[in-house]
Amino acid sequence: MQGGGSLKQRTAQGLLWGGFSNGMIQLLGALFGLVMLNILDPSDYGKMAALVIFSNVGGCLQESGFTAALANKKEARHEDYNAVFWFNLIVGSIIYVLLFVAAPWIADFYHEPVLKPLSRFVFIGLWISCLGISQQAWLFSHLQVKQTSLINLTALIVSNIAGIVMAFRGLAFWGLAAQSVLYTTIGTFLRWWVSPWRPSWPFRAWRATLRPAWQMFGFSSKLLVNSLAYQLNNNAFGVLLNRFYSGGHVAGIYSNARKWDDMAIATIGGMIQGVAQPVLRQADSEAQMRESVVAVFRKLLRFTCFVSFPCLLGLALIAEDFLVLLVGEKWHESAHMLSLLCIYGAFSPVVTLYSNLVISRGRSTINMTVGLLNCILVWGGIIVLHAMGHELTAMVIYYVALNIAWLLVWQASAKHLVGLRWRDALRDVIPFFAFALGVMLLCWWATCSMPISWWRLFTRIIMAVALYIGSLWLARATILRESLQYIFHHGQL
Repeated sequence: MQGGGSLKQRTAQGLLWGGFSNGMIQLLGALFGLVMLNILDPSDYGKMAALVIFSNVGGCLQESGFTAALANKKEARHEDYNAVFWFNLIVGSIIYVLLFVAAPWIADFYHEPVLKPLSRFVFIGLWISCLGISQQAWLFSHLQVKQTSLINLTALIVSNIAGIVMAFRGLAFWGLAAQSVLYTTIGTFLRWWVSPWRPSWPFRAWRATLRPAWQMFGFSSKLLVNSLAYQLNNNAFGVLLNRFYSGGHVAGIYSNARKWDDMAIATIGGMIQGVAQPVLRQADSEAQMRESVVAVFRKLLRFTCFVSFPCLLGLALIAEDFLVLLVGEKWHESAHMLSLLCIYGAFSPVVTLYSNLVISRGRSTINMTVGLLNCILVWGGIIVLHAMGHELTAMVIYYVALNIAWLLVWQASAKHLVGLRWRDALRDVIPFFAFALGVMLLCWWATCSMPISWWRLFTRIIMAVALYIGSLWLARATILRESLQYIFHHGQL
């Protein structure tokens, strides 16, 4: 690994840079998103939501878990990255051709003829992304959080400006599609620019060139299944709502709520995802480390809960004021959905951390099994609820409850793998959740009689921040003091 300093220093730097950059990326994404929401209608977002699952599943298939597999190797060689590059390119090309041919059937499934040309354009981004997977894997395995963040930030700014211009010119959902493709294209180009690794032409037999990829596939294939299950889980509503309700309005309402929830999750989860697996793997391999894997994991867990719970539950608190005031009454229906989704969103970065712990131990079979079972329950539950006549709210409540309960399965896996005791995990999670939930309920009760207004929005934000930080300070929460010390005195987490 490049860079000096101890593992704790690299972890702290990764968390700080990851937190700052992800926060900036999500903030800019939110600002651009607000502009787009004022221009477009729910049905425009519904059309794009119908295609997201195909792009995401295709992306999982071409990546095939190799990013994590390369990061998990103690000494990844050029031959390993090269095999992954050519494997991704071959598989990505095949997937794009198949999706291009399947475009008419996709349009027929959703009863939306415009999805035929739209899908063929959107899926171009899928093929372009396969060119940068090995570069991204190199940046990830070398903890190049700063470089990765700057790449994503640049791609975000340029692609969103282009999408807004197209939307203003009346191109509606085509602006969203162009934004997606351009984001992938710019990101891929910049990864090539920043990463020093370059592929070499397979002058030898293709079988010999691809052999390292096949050797990693035993590990990565299970991550692939888990990634597929994750994407099917996250995009179940996008597929089923477009199928259940014509016109894309209901799917667009949900899609908008999910977008804001995902952006908030990405701010915390992306920060943890960027450093957790490499850090946990090194903690296990560096003999001079005093802290055990469990100690490192518990500190990451406390930090995640300390940040995630107030941010996501706080977003649930202000969801109605936020959407109605900033993007108009036409998106009022999304506010209720957003408040519900944020409850699960508060726990999502914790799930990300547990998942990285499992991967760092080389137990991708557990990741695969847990993810697959969760996916089956999500799809089955939504379909059954719709068949029973329940509306969207009931489906979302089921989704939220299931995914929070599923955290118990992840903890059981952690106990089995590293001996993380239930009482220790609960001691790290419950206090932060209790403080955050209590603060948000108090703020809601104190302001619920006020009408929707900027005054209520700012009052809730100021009250929530002051009460949460103040209550943790009075409770002498160690993670709060350590975080403040690092921010203001350049200490270590």
